Amino acid sequence: MSLPKKMNRERTSLVAEIRAALISFQQLRLFERIGRLQSFRRAAEECNLSQPAVTQTLAKLEQQVGVTLLERSASGSYLNEFGLLFHRRVESFFERKENALVNLGIPGGQGAVPLVARRLVRSRVRMLIAVVENASLQRASEVLGLSHASIRRGIRDLELIVQKQLYHRTGDGIVPTQAAIQFALEMKLALQEIELGIMDIETVQGSFNSRISVGAMPAGGSMLLASVLDEFVATHPRVGVTIISEYSSALLKSLRAGNVDFIVGLLPQDVGEDLVSEPLAKTPYVIVVRRGHALLQKRSVTINDLLRHDWVVGLPGSARRKCFDSLFATSPGPNPPIATSSQAVIRHLLKQGDRLAIMTSYELHDETNAFTEIPFAPLGPAPEIGITRRAGWQPSRIHADFMSLFKRKAA
Repeated sequence: MSLPKKMNRERTSLVAEIRAALISFQQLRLFERIGRLQSFRRAAEECNLSQPAVTQTLAKLEQQVGVTLLERSASGSYLNEFGLLFHRRVESFFERKENALVNLGIPGGQGAVPLVARRLVRSRVRMLIAVVENASLQRASEVLGLSHASIRRGIRDLELIVQKQLYHRTGDGIVPTQAAIQFALEMKLALQEIELGIMDIETVQGSFNSRISVGAMPAGGSMLLASVLDEFVATHPRVGVTIISEYSSALLKSLRAGNVDFIVGLLPQDVGEDLVSEPLAKTPYVIVVRRGHALLQKRSVTINDLLRHDWVVGLPGSARRKCFDSLFATSPGPNPPIATSSQAVIRHLLKQGDRLAIMTSYELHDETNAFTEIPFAPLGPAPEIGITRRAGWQPSRIHADFMSLFKRKAA
């Protein structure tokens, strides 16, 4: 059952991130207990609260989320459609929160986790995340609108709760420990489950008043992504889409930090167990030149032909550079090449002379008016276009719609 239309409009005018930030850990804990126990009375007993306090807390949560989550009857209290969606996310939040405490290495280990988890306060966790993300107490103070003294007190309180040192005190201020940085990252991902829960509800309501953040790998085919965006925006006009295009290493860091929801484009190599890559299509490497290049007059290009020309290549360590190096593994190689990951620089250098470069077939598809492939043997191994996401991440329906469309277009 949804709220009255006026209230619905007021609630959906706030994006999921802002609305989720208003919900306390205690509200989530009470809701999880009610949904699991199907009883306000039993939830009140388990949380050591009065039943009226539990009722009031749930009412406030439903107001913040924007919908009714439970149906009450003589036989008990049961999750409705919206409640089931949100409860699934809340369960994931608590699982992630407890795992974060285990990984932090709190004294007492696994047995101490439930007690410490109950004592965690959202405001203190928020301070930790802000200091870690901004790498500065001063900047965190500005972002949160709090004084330095308030944040320092919050940090001390959090250290007392988890019984772990989270910061080093230096002459220049406080510096988060490596364990604190990892804990902040895991708690940020846990909190995003609540945002996703609100997005799930909005999707069922048909409001789609949310936003998603997509990482776009270089050389992934800009025309492919543009085609996906055109169709997605047409079917989801109220969903904000942010496209972030960076180097592979920077995008993977953003994905792990929860700053992008998933990455599309060339699949990275050796991503680790915390990420999952789904291949969709191969996009072989080809050697490209400007139209009108002398090599296009040849029926077959040899290694010696390639050695006589200057090259624009990828940065050391990149898949494109590895392909270039393997091409000349048995020869001295051409003149020292220009190394860059900038597509704009590559395009300019190719257009202004007789240089050669390696592109994927998806990249060349975007550049057919200016460049073309030379007749040379296939280069291998062929990279793949696909989607990279965090292991264990459960996409909202909006995310799933975007990824499904990308899969269909890439096939």
